[in-house]
Amino acid sequence: MFNKHKVFEQLERSTWGGSESVVPSGKAFDTRYERRHSRWYEQCLMGMPFHFVVGLPVVLMAPPLMMRGGDVWRDMAPGLATTLWAVGAAFLVTLFVLHRMTRFPGTQASMYVVPLVSVVFAATWALLLGAEGFDEGVLWGGYAASLLWFFLGYAGVQRFRRPRFAVVPLGEASQLVEPEGSGLYRLEVPRLGAQRIDGIVADLRSDALSEEWMRFLTKCTLNGIPVYQIRQIDESRTGRVRLEHLADTELTSLLPSPLYSTCKRGLDLCGALLLLPLLAPIMLATAWAIRHDSPGPALFVQWRMGHRGVPFRIYKFRSMYSEGEGKGFTSGEDDPRITRVGKIIRKYRLDELPQLLNVLKGDMSFIGPRPESMDLSQWYEKDVPFFSYRHVVKPGISGWAQVEQGYAAEVDGMTVKLQYDFYYIKHFSLWLDVLILLRTLKTVTTGFGAR
Repeated sequence: MFNKHKVFEQLERSTWGGSESVVPSGKAFDTRYERRHSRWYEQCLMGMPFHFVVGLPVVLMAPPLMMRGGDVWRDMAPGLATTLWAVGAAFLVTLFVLHRMTRFPGTQASMYVVPLVSVVFAATWALLLGAEGFDEGVLWGGYAASLLWFFLGYAGVQRFRRPRFAVVPLGEASQLVEPEGSGLYRLEVPRLGAQRIDGIVADLRSDALSEEWMRFLTKCTLNGIPVYQIRQIDESRTGRVRLEHLADTELTSLLPSPLYSTCKRGLDLCGALLLLPLLAPIMLATAWAIRHDSPGPALFVQWRMGHRGVPFRIYKFRSMYSEGEGKGFTSGEDDPRITRVGKIIRKYRLDELPQLLNVLKGDMSFIGPRPESMDLSQWYEKDVPFFSYRHVVKPGISGWAQVEQGYAAEVDGMTVKLQYDFYYIKHFSLWLDVLILLRTLKTVTTGFGAR
């Protein structure tokens, strides 16, 4: 007898990294399907090899040739060789970080080329200052060449390589079928024909899956086409982990990496020590503006729920009238309690600057779920399932929910906010932190995206 649940377990192992595959007995698989962009020349042209084989030599050769001509290779000074090594290293670091960042929802690498390349080359320039024979012209020429290469390369690839998934229209997966141009299309029968796709989306736990559909999914897996459970695609498209899906996942499997947690604390400490003296003039000017705009102290101190449920006192610049009364949360950007200066410092996130002191003390990190007040935390713990689990990592000055959701009404938006927090915990990594940092810097420098 056909045991669907047994096949499902074996299909999961064969699809997501296990060593076992299953071929249900009764039919031979004589038709091969092919995944999109799986041919060797497609993988070379649209993947990392192309950047290594073509992009790296172009970026290294262009600046010296333009500035010094062909004789540069015959009379290469030691300082020039060092500069070229630095340009190559900066190019590879940028390539690696962009490659890792593009895994996250809503990330268009071309949008982050300018800030990321600028930060990497600025750090390279700072490291090379004072080096014997260091050629700044070649370094900044490499910077310009890298900007052009990454922008054209990633913009072109993203335009051409938009993911295309086939959806098995059974169970919850039927809700993912969208209009033409969405990257999803509905399968009417368990066959692909000549279609080349990036993967199959299915509700593998649905009782509606027949033997024929299960054989089809197994055949796709055997031919290198991944089969994704609906929740995986849902998370990759929304950047959220739905609370009802936590019932399918053991919480212990979502524990953040202890190694990265330790490294992150070191990065937080170094960053806070570096930024405090640099931002001190801005903080003093902000405090002066607050005191002259409305009566009351410049700082707002409040108890918040911290790491592992331990309360701590958070420091912020006051953005509301001291005598104002109301709810224990911000009801929106038009809250009448917000002062004139408060609206400005909220827009550019300047009200968060005193939290550098919390980072130094170890209460907070630069990146993590935003800490809630004690009253709200106790309220949410009663009404929102798994709310306390967000405290498994340190709270942050900025977080995934903030860059995705912004300033939402905290009670009405808490369920969605919590889904973003769980996504951050599940994908807790340096690369997600870098992405959040870049999006936060965009808000700080432009005010765009702050709500």
